[in-house]
Amino acid sequence: MSFYHGVEVVEIDGGARPIQTVKSSVIGLIGTAPDADSTAFPLNVPVLIAGNRTEAAKLGSNGTLPDAIDGIFDQIGAMVIVVRVEHSDDNAQMLTNVQGGIDATTGARTGVQAFLDAGSKLGLTPRILIAPQFSNEVGIVQELMGIAERLKAVIIAEAPSTTDTAAIAYQKNFGSARVYVIDPRVMVLANGVEVAKPASPRVAGLMARIDKTYGWHYSPSNHEIYGVTGTERPIDFELNGECRANYLNENKISTIINQSGFRLWGNLTCSNDPKWQFLSVRRTADMLNESLLYAHNWAVDRGISKTFVDDIVMSVNGFLRSLVAQGRILGGKCWADPELNSENEIANGHITFSFDFTPVYPSQHITFNSHLVNDYISEIF
Repeated sequence: MSFYHGVEVVEIDGGARPIQTVKSSVIGLIGTAPDADSTAFPLNVPVLIAGNRTEAAKLGSNGTLPDAIDGIFDQIGAMVIVVRVEHSDDNAQMLTNVQGGIDATTGARTGVQAFLDAGSKLGLTPRILIAPQFSNEVGIVQELMGIAERLKAVIIAEAPSTTDTAAIAYQKNFGSARVYVIDPRVMVLANGVEVAKPASPRVAGLMARIDKTYGWHYSPSNHEIYGVTGTERPIDFELNGECRANYLNENKISTIINQSGFRLWGNLTCSNDPKWQFLSVRRTADMLNESLLYAHNWAVDRGISKTFVDDIVMSVNGFLRSLVAQGRILGGKCWADPELNSENEIANGHITFSFDFTPVYPSQHITFNSHLVNDYISEIF
């Protein structure tokens, strides 16, 4: 170095970086509210309601959105990204409005496509997608599946709420781990009268509540849904026998049972791959993958060196250890595999890190082996 007489401090921009988990429980809600304040809730624009009923009151009282917000907020004051679409009495036009697309004149996204604008407009990404009163249409769920894949979200889809046969036929249209089917609708008290309402807002709110109380690794199944007085058709339930609830669950349909309160009952997604059969496993993987993705924006375009590699491996392993300590995963580790990082790859500016993890699986099936023995007769005397 050049001659210097004195003391200096050189700041070294190295070392491991802390990794924060992305928000897991932001709900994406699409629907109608014809009486809404059009300034607060313009059509086809994602708007954030941050758990505040006063903000939600600007939606008015008609359409699907006000009821849905009420159902969510019955569970918890969740963060909800609302996309309001134009109401139509024509069913085909109404579904077209929800399905949305790209406006040919303005190039703006409409309908469910508007969820993709949430990140840039609001700085938040919806991770739980619902379309109450519309997701019983297979086409709407199919459209949402592409959105969910891009956002790393899950969809709470509503079966027709008529018969078990209809619910199973509906479920068979999907094979994605991002689709979680619920059936039937729930009964709620409205102006002193019990009415049937879509279950998806209350299930979404429950998921947000469980995320906050226990964490995103926790299954929402077997937790009470607030504000529910019944189900549109009876769902019988027995812990140790054949019942309608078990039949629906067996066919990848979650339901609501009356067992010390009305509870969500079911863990399974629509995935055809057993690896992703549990909703909590899909969401755990999403939270890890997205957290690591967003946490390493700082690393893009940095020079690839041994220190650089060590810093990233150290950061990720520290993050995984913290998740183990919190009980959110059972274990995991990160490494840079030399076989995946050839001289040619490094020379092209491409470096690969690998990590593994084991999720916390839900105890869906518990068995007690009962043994009748005479071994303890001697305890009489």
